[in-house]
Amino acid sequence: MAEEKKPTGQEKKEESSKAAGTAKKSTTKAASTKKATKTATAKAPAKTVQRVRKTTQKAEQITETIHKEEKIMAIFEGAGVALVTPFTESGEVNYEKLEALLEEQIAGGTDAIIACGTTGESATMSHEEHLDVIRFTCKVVNKRVPVIAGTGSNCTREAIHLSKEAEKVGADGLLLVTPYYNKATQNGLIAHYTAIAESVGIPCLLYHVPTRTGLTMKPETIVKLCREVPNIVGVKEASGNFSAIAEIMHLANGCVDLYSGNDDQIVPLLAMGGKGVISVLSNVAPRQTHEICENFFKGDIQKSCQMQLDAIPLINALFCEVNPIPVKAALNMMGREAGPLRLPLTEMEPQNQERLKKAMQEYGIL
Repeated sequence: MAEEKKPTGQEKKEESSKAAGTAKKSTTKAASTKKATKTATAKAPAKTVQRVRKTTQKAEQITETIHKEEKIMAIFEGAGVALVTPFTESGEVNYEKLEALLEEQIAGGTDAIIACGTTGESATMSHEEHLDVIRFTCKVVNKRVPVIAGTGSNCTREAIHLSKEAEKVGADGLLLVTPYYNKATQNGLIAHYTAIAESVGIPCLLYHVPTRTGLTMKPETIVKLCREVPNIVGVKEASGNFSAIAEIMHLANGCVDLYSGNDDQIVPLLAMGGKGVISVLSNVAPRQTHEICENFFKGDIQKSCQMQLDAIPLINALFCEVNPIPVKAALNMMGREAGPLRLPLTEMEPQNQERLKKAMQEYGIL
């Protein structure tokens, strides 16, 4: 066996230098790698931020497009009935008669059902009754036409609660009256409506009726809400102020779905770009009210206008006392058994009943 040769001093020195060189190279390479990694890491967040910004911008553009597309679709076009709520003689909600009224409305061509609005005596209902009527209405209608639930309040928190519950039980849209008594500023209205709309995922209609609420919503406020809040899609305009309504439609540039809140002003509002009417008249004349709108949309303006004018005496009689006193009386005259009113509403005065009866006979519905 050959004897192992021990390295000389010189060889040890050379090996040591070689090892040191190798170590130095390794250290240098490691340092370079670390530096490169550090540089890459430093650059990565900037690129990531840039990518995130681009993604966010794209998402915002998509969202904006979706919102615009959502605005295109109205909740309904034509005549939506502001339906009465029938009561029994003991004052309970009469669900049997409510179902009959709903079926009659759909058979008569009504384009939407508005449940628990002013005409539905929502102000005298408990929260439980209010939501039960909306739930029952949605169940009976079963998506044959849209159901719009009245869920407005002068308390934002209460309006949010009712609106969320109405959405849960199947409402297709909401009708939100302006706050009353504790009247808000225009900024307050914007905050109030925005909070309600953001709590739900269904379309909302503003309800402007200053003769009842004592509060005027400015055209600029209506347009701002419809333009900036995706699911606030339009307004039920019952102010009767044609100059203000014209200003709304001028400013809107298509972002406001306008519905007449007055039966004697259907055609004038359609002429300004309206989508239809939320109607008391439809309770007793669903087919005729539907056809006023339908003929207008078909281009037969003369016929639509004549039908509007023919209905004026009946419309006036339906509002000769506080709504819904006359319309409930009319339905009872027609045998629909809508029942009594809840206090503080009282039965129609005898002389006004005679006026209403005559108007109904002349219109051909009695």
